[in-house]
Amino acid sequence: MIGIAEIEAAARLIDGHVVRTPTVPSPGLSELLGVPVVAKLELLQRTGSFKARGATARLLSLSEAERAAGVVAVSGGNHGISVAVMAQALGIKATVVMPKSAPARSIEIAESAGAVVRLTDTMDEAFALMSSLQADGLSLVHPFDDPLVVAGQGTVGLEFAQDLGAAGADGVTDVLVSIGGGGLIAGVAAALHALMPGTRIWGVETEGAEAMSQALASGGPRPVALSSIVTTLSAPAASQLTYDHVSALVNEVLTVPDRDAVQGILDLALHAKVWAEPAAGCLVPAARQVRERVGADARIGLVVCGGNATPAEVFGWAQQFGLL
Repeated sequence: MIGIAEIEAAARLIDGHVVRTPTVPSPGLSELLGVPVVAKLELLQRTGSFKARGATARLLSLSEAERAAGVVAVSGGNHGISVAVMAQALGIKATVVMPKSAPARSIEIAESAGAVVRLTDTMDEAFALMSSLQADGLSLVHPFDDPLVVAGQGTVGLEFAQDLGAAGADGVTDVLVSIGGGGLIAGVAAALHALMPGTRIWGVETEGAEAMSQALASGGPRPVALSSIVTTLSAPAASQLTYDHVSALVNEVLTVPDRDAVQGILDLALHAKVWAEPAAGCLVPAARQVRERVGADARIGLVVCGGNATPAEVFGWAQQFGLL
């Protein structure tokens, strides 16, 4: 299990390489949900998502020989962007494997950062190719099955707790975090368990990208069928590492339809004045579920994990689901 000492060490390691993103109250979301809402704006992070944290932590830990050989990563979008951009900044050659369903903008950014991008038909094939390239000598920067990556993502929770304390706020009762493979929620839950004990942590998945909720139902990670439009949450399975943290530290994993995640993007734009992706948009309908369960005394924190969605993608999804 990752502890606060590992997360604090990761924070020192990546300091100066990533952005300390703001934690702010959201009057608009508070009015929308009927309870106080605070948002950690990771969509303002370097590369547009929290993924820069864990990727940077792993890249900085490589030996000279590993740096010279290069790295490989697999991604539905944001992890690939982060590995490509941060590897370029550190002078490391990167290969990024993505499914063809990955956002075109993500592929473009990774290539423009100098990474070799390999495309596969499915996410399962992407993970298989990643393993093959690792066997050929590239160092793996895994999106979630790596203690150092989880500790890097945990710096989101560390900053969140520090910012609430510095503001002299009453804190929050409930924190919502999106789940793909589970690296972010594992790290955030570990940090908040240490620094804000008693806070309920809720995971959020979209239907058709339910690696963690199905792992919890089965008693451990297992392969899942993927059908969600939210490629950045579409891990083919959780890992034992992330499953252990979620099963021990997370109150519950909620699931919302893709349509509601897209409506959540529109809600964030209108009420919070931020441009998010569906992996963050899904937090809004999930927060409504938490509000209904917890009641009017809830004080909600949202980890707005990323904003790498183009207007064309968002408007296309909104039209697909009849939201415009």
